[in-house]
Amino acid sequence: MNLMEVNRKKILITVSLLIIALAPLFLSDFRLNLLAKFLTFCIVAIALDFIWGFGGMLSLGHGIFFGLGAYSMAMYLKLEASGEKLPDFMVWSGLLELPFFWKPFQNFFFVLTSSLILPAIVAGLIGYMVFRSRIKGVYFSILTQAMAMIAAILLVGQQPYTGGTNGITNFSTILGFSLSNKNTQLFLYLITAICLVLSFLISQRLINSRFGKVLIAIRDMEDRVRFCGYDPVKYKTFAFAFSATLTGLAGALFVTQVGIISPAMIGIVPSIEMVIWVAVGGRSNLYGACAGALLVNVAKTYLSESFPDLWLYFQGLLFIVVVLFVPGGIVGLIKKLFKESKKEQNILLSEEK
Repeated sequence: MNLMEVNRKKILITVSLLIIALAPLFLSDFRLNLLAKFLTFCIVAIALDFIWGFGGMLSLGHGIFFGLGAYSMAMYLKLEASGEKLPDFMVWSGLLELPFFWKPFQNFFFVLTSSLILPAIVAGLIGYMVFRSRIKGVYFSILTQAMAMIAAILLVGQQPYTGGTNGITNFSTILGFSLSNKNTQLFLYLITAICLVLSFLISQRLINSRFGKVLIAIRDMEDRVRFCGYDPVKYKTFAFAFSATLTGLAGALFVTQVGIISPAMIGIVPSIEMVIWVAVGGRSNLYGACAGALLVNVAKTYLSESFPDLWLYFQGLLFIVVVLFVPGGIVGLIKKLFKESKKEQNILLSEEK
């Protein structure tokens, strides 16, 4: 990486941070809340790009880990909103007392821990069993997609404990502060922005470390890495668990911004949408993953407002165009144009000499 590329990345990071920091000054409360939701999607995109772009593991079931973090936070918020009473959907289902596995979620610090640790444990167990069996490529993708479908069906079927198809909603406060209060929403936005920056920096640090170099080598030639004495199972399992941790964090933050979580938000369709964000922005580039998440969701918002019956077709067309004509994503296209421009400048300079 030459000095010009380093300076360009530093400028890009600085501008992005300034935009995020100054957004509350020129956005309405509604748009700021919308941006906060998009920032949680950026965290998911970083997590998915970490294992797909740098590890070669295309997960079509990351909605599971998003849901684990989201439901953990939602359970806490629902219990706080209900006070000493049972949550409304439990009363409607005929339950007389709070289930034992709900009780720990009355503690906010337990919720924070479970939002990070629970997805990591689940991903670690799944990853170890899958990677030990040397399942990879399209078979890994299909397996994760099937798990996302199973998770959504289980949540729908457990109406008394999960709220069923309606999910968990009707939150009012967090740690005693009203969620509808402008200052609370601003604070949650800033927390989300800080988590995004930390997720980006930690992921970038891991990628640039020896671990990241081995992970990339596993992506490109796993058998050769194994012959060199490394154990791909350990590296891939850790990467998968780390990615799940970031996704669980994003899910917990998402609930505080949106105020609802349901099985429809963690199934196959949302998991595939996460892949679209990364593909549109550009694989193997954390900047591209964030850019893709923002672009797709901003487009989704405005197109759904202007063309409520057609926006899904626009989204599908965008993905098809990127896959067929811009396989490197937006960032890849920009890099290609920049390199071509640089080559033309060099040719002109050489001709002048």
